[in-house]
Amino acid sequence: MGEQKVSLLKTQAQMQRFVQHLLKDVHALEYMLENDWFEEGITRIGAEQEMCLVSNVTYKPATIAMEALELLKNYPWAETELAKFNLETNMVPRELKGNCLSKMEGENVSNLNKIRKVLKQLDSNLVLTGILPTLNKADLGLHNLTPKKRYHALMKSIDEQLIGNAYELRLSGIDELFVKHDSPMLEACNTSFQVHLQVSPKEFVKMYNISQTLAAPIMAIAANSPLVFGKRLWHESRIALFQQSLDTRTSHDHMRERSPRVNFGNDWLKNSIMEIYKEDIARFRVLISGDVEEDAVDLIEKGKVPKLRALQVHNSTVYRWNRPCYGISDNGKPHLRIENRVLPAGPTIIDEMANATFWLGCMVGMADKYEDVTKNIAFEDVRDNFSKAAQYGIDTKFTWMKDKKINVCDLVLKELLPLARKGLAKRKVLQKDIDRYLGVIEARAKSHMNGARWQLRSFTKLSKEVGRDEALSVLTACMVKNQEKEMPVHTWKLPELSDLENYKPSKLKVAEFMATDLFTVQKDDIIELVAELMDWRKLRFMPVENTKGKLVGLITSKLLLRHYVRGANLKSRKKLTVQDIMIEAPITITADATILEALNKMRTNQIGCMPVVQGDELIGIITEMDFLRISSRLMERLDR
Repeated sequence: MGEQKVSLLKTQAQMQRFVQHLLKDVHALEYMLENDWFEEGITRIGAEQEMCLVSNVTYKPATIAMEALELLKNYPWAETELAKFNLETNMVPRELKGNCLSKMEGENVSNLNKIRKVLKQLDSNLVLTGILPTLNKADLGLHNLTPKKRYHALMKSIDEQLIGNAYELRLSGIDELFVKHDSPMLEACNTSFQVHLQVSPKEFVKMYNISQTLAAPIMAIAANSPLVFGKRLWHESRIALFQQSLDTRTSHDHMRERSPRVNFGNDWLKNSIMEIYKEDIARFRVLISGDVEEDAVDLIEKGKVPKLRALQVHNSTVYRWNRPCYGISDNGKPHLRIENRVLPAGPTIIDEMANATFWLGCMVGMADKYEDVTKNIAFEDVRDNFSKAAQYGIDTKFTWMKDKKINVCDLVLKELLPLARKGLAKRKVLQKDIDRYLGVIEARAKSHMNGARWQLRSFTKLSKEVGRDEALSVLTACMVKNQEKEMPVHTWKLPELSDLENYKPSKLKVAEFMATDLFTVQKDDIIELVAELMDWRKLRFMPVENTKGKLVGLITSKLLLRHYVRGANLKSRKKLTVQDIMIEAPITITADATILEALNKMRTNQIGCMPVVQGDELIGIITEMDFLRISSRLMERLDR
């Protein structure tokens, strides 16, 4: 869950002290590796479950994490996450054998049921999904940052590293998203199911390279994060969103390379886990300081195992998708783990367990099949596969071993599932558990259906029936129902409008229902062009903007009608331009106003349209038709 005892680096002396501890931790770890201090002969697994909290009424983010944790204070496995609308649980480490997988599933089900019971008291619920569909950009302000020292220190220190003047999201899928944000809080969009596998130091290089190779196909079959702010983007948008949300770089007119703190890696691991730690210290400046009291080298000299606090703090601020982890087992011996951060949360617990089982089985099975996976596939292909899997998910085609081209479903069914079954059988995992969880993966591949594809199909269907906001709320409500029934996603039906019983848009923000795909004109355009455009697009209102996107006026169909009625005829009339007839100072509204505020403003001023502005920049428009659409849907629901 990350080291919580941290602080900002306020002085140069504090920075230097922490770096000294960090370097001592590196030397101590090297010594322990060279002198065989690590636990051997046992393989344990563990997991962390992240989740979103939503209102039972709107299915939008519920910022109640601290209140929920107060009610969960007797359960030490429940913890905070970055945002007030997230929680995280930590599961008990288990040896990879016997019924460990069904035990993990049972533990997770029990934990989440306890959380649901508490959330019910707060008129809320939880959702397991890579990115919450109903999340809005406005939810990601620092006002929703969890009030803990670690998170405030992390946000501020990342902000201080920012080279440009804003964080930017640039993603293209079915739709496009180009947006700026003023803080790294965009990271809070992402929720995952992180799986840990303990490996011996002698096998770490081999196993880490295998985990890199497997990242793409595992993610492709498990993808569950295609919607961001109502836009259909990558099948696993978490990958780009996480990198870009913490990316402090900016564009330059030179070719100097800088690595993002969220990254896949630049090459195969060659000799030791130390290569990763040393590279990350070399590439990425220290962001926050741990409250370190131990002297790792001094402890080593006394024969004691250090906790390596400084190294763990720094490691927690560099986000590799396969992250190396150091820990100390209950027997007092240190151990190494690989943390798989690729897997999204959801769609259900059984889906998550299927993903985890698939990855664990493939890790063991591939280790038996390939002594050195790097001799069979190029790192460049592995990294390319990872990028393509994030974009296209279950529809991806990979470059696989010996330069073979193969699609996800064939790779899973023909090669990886048999490998996973052998690997788990070798570990003496219960056969019925192997069949249960890998059966879900097999069914997904055969039906060509995972969480991302279900969400994309569902949102596209609903968007043709209702507005974007209601479509996202219906979609999320359907997800909650299916999750509580523990139905694997390949069995889910597409949602119906009736899946959301009470849609209450009165507290909607203008940003959530305004039109943003705008047709505009400029003040020097001729009236005939405006008339044709409004006729072609069936528009009654058209904003006027300048070349910089600043709102300078508004044309209405009434103004056009008045213009043509008063004119003699088309041939003899003077060629007027937009600025001759436009409303020069139209009544506007901001994106953070509520729908009721917008309705009252339009009614008071007896207008049928309001441009939406940010400062003087045009960012959207709302019209009386938007309110008619919402009110008709409400009447339909009341009638039902």
